[in-house]
Amino acid sequence: MNAHVATGDIAERTRAIVSNLRSLEGPLLPILHEIQDEFGYVPQEALPVIAQELNLSRAEVHGVMTFYHDFRNHPAGRHVLKLCRAEACQSMGGDAVAERIKSLLGIDFHQTALDGSVTLEPVYCLGLCACSPAAMLDGEPHGRIDDDVIAEIVAEVRA
Repeated sequence: MNAHVATGDIAERTRAIVSNLRSLEGPLLPILHEIQDEFGYVPQEALPVIAQELNLSRAEVHGVMTFYHDFRNHPAGRHVLKLCRAEACQSMGGDAVAERIKSLLGIDFHQTALDGSVTLEPVYCLGLCACSPAAMLDGEPHGRIDDDVIAEIVAEVRA
């Protein structure tokens, strides 16, 4: 997951990923996920390569990539914190949790802290509605977010 990869290397690695996954039915989403796993985001330079290799328009590939919120077009921080923005979490104080976390981290949604420690992303349901408000830090769910949990999360991403 190197943010400083040469454009030629991106194209070469993208072609290899497409080659490995093109035989799947509906290969575009698995390819985009694999590219994000490889680079930490989906580089813009990869999109025309994917389009060419799958015989799709660049607009189709771009449209799919931007439709799904899980795909990033820039490198993420060392940690990724996803805050649920769905109605159940909002009704249980999710907006206040989001504002508190944004204030403590000094970033807004879709931003990465200047020190590269954390990227903050909104998500629209983590499936933890009974434990709302909810968050996910590096794939680990956290429910019933309160000031104590916020302090633990902020301490972990700053460590």
